[in-house]
Amino acid sequence: MDGDRYSGLRLTVVGPLPPPSGGMANQCKQLLGLLEGEGAQVELVRTNAPYSPAFVGRVPVLRAFARLVPYLLALWRASGRSDVMHVLANSGWSWHLFSAPAIWIARLRGTPVIVNYRGGEAEPFFAAAPRFVHRTLGSASGLVVPSAFLEGVFRRFGFESRIVPNIINLQRFAVPRSMSGARRAPHVVVTRNLEPIYDIPTVLSAFALVLKRIPEATLTVAGSGPELQNLENMARTLGIAGAVTFAGRIDNEKIPALYASADLMLNPSTVDNMPISILEAFASGVPVVSTDVGGVPFIAEHGRTALLVPARAPERMAEAMLELLLDEGKAQRLSAAASEEVKQYAWPVIREKWLSAYRSAMLAKD
Repeated sequence: MDGDRYSGLRLTVVGPLPPPSGGMANQCKQLLGLLEGEGAQVELVRTNAPYSPAFVGRVPVLRAFARLVPYLLALWRASGRSDVMHVLANSGWSWHLFSAPAIWIARLRGTPVIVNYRGGEAEPFFAAAPRFVHRTLGSASGLVVPSAFLEGVFRRFGFESRIVPNIINLQRFAVPRSMSGARRAPHVVVTRNLEPIYDIPTVLSAFALVLKRIPEATLTVAGSGPELQNLENMARTLGIAGAVTFAGRIDNEKIPALYASADLMLNPSTVDNMPISILEAFASGVPVVSTDVGGVPFIAEHGRTALLVPARAPERMAEAMLELLLDEGKAQRLSAAASEEVKQYAWPVIREKWLSAYRSAMLAKD
């Protein structure tokens, strides 16, 4: 394995795939292709496999049983023929239903197992979790997190971890953008789902303030979720419905084109770890205004690569938006610095970090 990096390495990756698109699912899909491209033998055990037959998915108790049993069998078979099991993990029920069983089965089979924890709500989850949850995590061969933020969270609970950041395919975001200052209609985009933790209402309130200074501006909210009706009603109440497009969920393949049309990207989340949407905007040369929650300050530096504002502060968000939309020079300086910053998340850098993590897990077994 030293000579050809991953050649001959047998990996089982446990995680979701799109659809639906999401940070973990997209990262899992991307990682599979990259590992296979390096010569590794990769087997996927999917945590969101389609129900068979499809009607099972509409029956609450039956659907849990119908997914869990095949999942456990697939874990047992795959772990027996792998050098390392790589488990993409999250908080809440996802941990109990998918991550913990994968760890237990790998340990029973004598297979080194890496927990790749990615949940932004890790701190409240582990603070309230029973002791056996901590013991389960402690039994893994290694803990890998995507950011210094999560590394600090787990250190407070007594767990050592290594940082392997999310991966950005820089070639995907090379779509040419118009940087002309003569554009009459600045375009602002949000690529978060319509759920309470992403706080789209703050975006709408901030955008209403921006329209008072730049009445020709437009906003695209690219995401789906249960808050759609409430948000559409809010846009009408604010009198901005004509300038706002709720585009729904956009296929991951079409996201680069959305960024290519944008003058500014907003990340309004109230809980976050390492939002891939910020890195995508960096790679696309789009200026970013984000809340300063969770792990965001670990990947975006206020005043250098982005502008950071407090959560649930529409006035502050509007001020930052206007600062970049009205000062093209500052927007371009931030974008240039961000374009350099994002290079550390490209696969040529990240592949060596994963290789080191896999080797360490295999050595721990020996």
